[in-house]
Amino acid sequence: MINWKVLLSISRTHLLSRIRQSGIAALGVTFGISTFIILVSFMTGLNQLLDGIVLDRTPHVHLYNEIAPSERQPVDLLEGLENSWNVVRSVKPRLSQERIPNALPILAYLRRHEAVLGVTPQLKVNGFYLAGSIPLSGILNGIEIANEIELFNLDDYVVEGDPLLLERIDNGILIGAGAAAKLSVGVGDRVQVRSAQGEVFPLKIVGIYQSGLAEIDDVQSYVSLQTAQQIEGVGTNYITDINLKLKHIQQAPRFARRLAAQFGITAVDINTANAQFETGTFVRNLITYAVSITLLVVAGFGIYNILNMVIYEKMNDIAILKATGFSGRDVKYIFMSQAVLIGLAGGLLGLLAGHLISVLIDHTPFETQALPTVTTYPVNFNPLFYLIGLGFALVATFFAGYLPARKAEKIDPVDIIRGQ
Repeated sequence: MINWKVLLSISRTHLLSRIRQSGIAALGVTFGISTFIILVSFMTGLNQLLDGIVLDRTPHVHLYNEIAPSERQPVDLLEGLENSWNVVRSVKPRLSQERIPNALPILAYLRRHEAVLGVTPQLKVNGFYLAGSIPLSGILNGIEIANEIELFNLDDYVVEGDPLLLERIDNGILIGAGAAAKLSVGVGDRVQVRSAQGEVFPLKIVGIYQSGLAEIDDVQSYVSLQTAQQIEGVGTNYITDINLKLKHIQQAPRFARRLAAQFGITAVDINTANAQFETGTFVRNLITYAVSITLLVVAGFGIYNILNMVIYEKMNDIAILKATGFSGRDVKYIFMSQAVLIGLAGGLLGLLAGHLISVLIDHTPFETQALPTVTTYPVNFNPLFYLIGLGFALVATFFAGYLPARKAEKIDPVDIIRGQ
């Protein structure tokens, strides 16, 4: 029967007798684990921030009526040419409106659907902001502001004013920061907007928003859906876009294909709209975990080298232990327990150091126009990272100590005594 109390006491004595070497081995683990915690917490926090920005502003399914050339041309209707290869050059788009046909019934259907978390309509209006006599290109998005805030967190990008005033003030506008700067206007001021038909509408600025993309903030603004319909001169059933949030984002591709076939309109799911972004996130995560695991493996090799040296220095102790009745297995457990104790001490110190530095990073100011709502560096304090770090420290030190311990187990005490 193994007397763990005695074995652990001997392990502790060995570690304390070579406190400098034991400390260096533990610091190797501490460095590896703390670096792992810092790197993985910061990188995953950054990925979550970027993913959140995309998910906040991107609908799971986007419905619109794409203006495209007719698939069937008049030549296809001629008798005798059905089985021929017909080439038509310079095909023009078919005559149709940008609005979604039967938009209101589609909205009602989607709002009742059990898979839909929320749905919001939009009307995009092309026009001009008037800076005196100079027209500046602009795009007005007619929205239902309450739904946009609930589903897409639009209020997180409002840097001045109250976006909800779009519902309570007639002819209000939530203007982009770039457009506001060009027009030299602020909250409470009025801006003149000229529609594509040439009519001029005075709008009161209720807020300024900043998306972080200058080319968008220079032209894009938001008004209520009713105001956009008045500027465009259309009825209340004129809607150009419908954005959906689903209860389960994984259903987006299949749901988009179903809606496109059911209503005969274009439906784009979030995976298709953000394919390049998903690739970038995967690559960043892959690099993060590869570097982190490499650091932990390097720390394990350091422990292996130190324990190897300890065994050579402890040859006399091993001979005495075996001569006094300790078996080779007992000696192996003594050195393996030393490795695990080093891993446990170094791992706990690494978790503490990594957490403290991560907290420091989390409180470090970070301001950029690209991310107006972010004030500090993003850090992800996921408890799973700490469990992985401690577990890897114990596993790495266990295997790092296994081979030297096996060598100690096979040492013949007679050979050591003869050599003395």
